[in-house]
Amino acid sequence: MKKGIFILGLFLVFCFVIFSTSSEEVTEEVEDRGIFVSYIELANYLKGKGEEEGKKSITEMVSNVYDLGFNMILLQVRTFSDAIYESQVYPWSEVVSGQEGGSPGYDVLETFLDVCHKKDIRLFAWINPYRIRGDEDISDISEENPAYRYLNTDVVAVSGGVYYNPAKEEVRNLIVSGVEEIVKHYDVDGVLFDDYFYPNDEIDLADYEAYQKEHPDVSLSQFRLDQVNDLIKRVYSVCHEYDVLFAVSPDGNIDNNYQSHYADVRLWGSEEGYVDYLMPQIYYGFYNETKAFTSVLDEWESLASHVSLLPVLAFYKVGAVDTFAKSGSLEWMEHDDIIMREVILTRNIKQYQGFSLFRYDYLFNADLNTEMTSAEIKNMKKVLK
Repeated sequence: MKKGIFILGLFLVFCFVIFSTSSEEVTEEVEDRGIFVSYIELANYLKGKGEEEGKKSITEMVSNVYDLGFNMILLQVRTFSDAIYESQVYPWSEVVSGQEGGSPGYDVLETFLDVCHKKDIRLFAWINPYRIRGDEDISDISEENPAYRYLNTDVVAVSGGVYYNPAKEEVRNLIVSGVEEIVKHYDVDGVLFDDYFYPNDEIDLADYEAYQKEHPDVSLSQFRLDQVNDLIKRVYSVCHEYDVLFAVSPDGNIDNNYQSHYADVRLWGSEEGYVDYLMPQIYYGFYNETKAFTSVLDEWESLASHVSLLPVLAFYKVGAVDTFAKSGSLEWMEHDDIIMREVILTRNIKQYQGFSLFRYDYLFNADLNTEMTSAEIKNMKKVLK
């Protein structure tokens, strides 16, 4: 009897040692849960405020993200060839100061970083690389803006907005230098480009004509893909030089990336040296007649064989009519668990890294909050354990 008790005791000790060792060696992987904070939010909560009030607003924004159970912020640091931080390349953004080139009195990016990292929230610096203005008005482009010296040249196009020409080497040099300034001087966790690459179909025709004289077999489409690929590869390289991740958030419609934006997502998803994450904007419901969420997610899973996927979901559509969904246009008005179900599905893809929501105000701005958004948030929380 005593011998049996002794053996049982040894067995229990053995099990305890094995369990303790295993629990120390195995760490649970935490998914990324991101929320986009755009220039619209920055203007809403920071413009016209002094340092004390502005920093208080930033602390509140980050706390809201944290309290909801999210651990990543995609912060728009450059929207219009400008900066929300102390830059030697771009002027202070009107978004945070009220006037391009005018300082808000404190470093907005640094403040976000300080607050985020105290709460273990990762911050990606979100950049719109080519856009200078959202309309054709060039009157408020300051002399400190690098675009100013290119006005009335073929380096900048004015057509439905003001944009840098992606085919120009000096433009790529400018964008890369701006990224390097951020990753060198700020403790960001990553850099993110959104889906705005080629602004129109005319901006680079003269450049392509000149290029064709040396490369007659290269199509216009391939020429444009090559211009963007060069930029993406260079940005990836400079980010990794400073141990910073690089992500792109392309159009969820893969065809649009090739026909309109000239973003070579198949290359970026399958070969090393372009991006660490792809964050496709899968802004579709399950009953979208043109592009259903499930089928689009499957397309991205097949495409991204080499990189992580972190789909972006359309929280801004909650409670709204989705006109382009055709017969599924009322889905976001009739169901309050769409985001929850989309999160569950994304977790099943092989390259899953996490998910993000677009954008902050639709979750936290009381003026935009409805019964439907409250219900959607409540249901989403069920899968954020």
